[in-house]
Amino acid sequence: MPDFRRLWDDALPFHAFVDASTEHRGLWEGIHRIAIVPDWARQHDFTAAPRHLLVLAEDWCGDASNTIPILAKLVEQLPGVDLRILRRDEHPAVMDRYLTNGSRSIPIVIALDADFRELGHWGPRPGELQAWVMANLGTAPKAELYPAVRKWYARDRGESTLREVLAVTRETPTPGPVSAPAPAPE
Repeated sequence: MPDFRRLWDDALPFHAFVDASTEHRGLWEGIHRIAIVPDWARQHDFTAAPRHLLVLAEDWCGDASNTIPILAKLVEQLPGVDLRILRRDEHPAVMDRYLTNGSRSIPIVIALDADFRELGHWGPRPGELQAWVMANLGTAPKAELYPAVRKWYARDRGESTLREVLAVTRETPTPGPVSAPAPAPE
């Protein structure tokens, strides 16, 4: 079992992670700047039961750049929740606990309670999009797949990510990883 408190202390706050980014910094900043947290998401209050969102990501990851900035905007507006980011490639043992079909797919959001006990995890992308990607991975060329993924994220505006991560965040501590629930119907 990872020492989540130590990992949290080693992780970077969102803006420090973005500031340390290289070629994709503008994308992360831009998505964060235009992200709008819906009213329904801001109605949660974790003041009585604080939560930590520990994210495994890299700045080059398109799924991370489309999801983590909206989560960062959420925690800026939501009492009792904070977020930090670990670089996946610097923490392979942690990443290997959260493989997706045997792959080190990111981002992975690990929801922790106030005592740094794992509540569950989410990732690497919203359930509906993940199902579509997996169904089309072997049949559509990547040159067609990725633009469709970007369009899906633009249309969704982070709502699926917020719903799914908040659902995992509301769980009670469990002894091991818990998969994210299916996406909410549109």
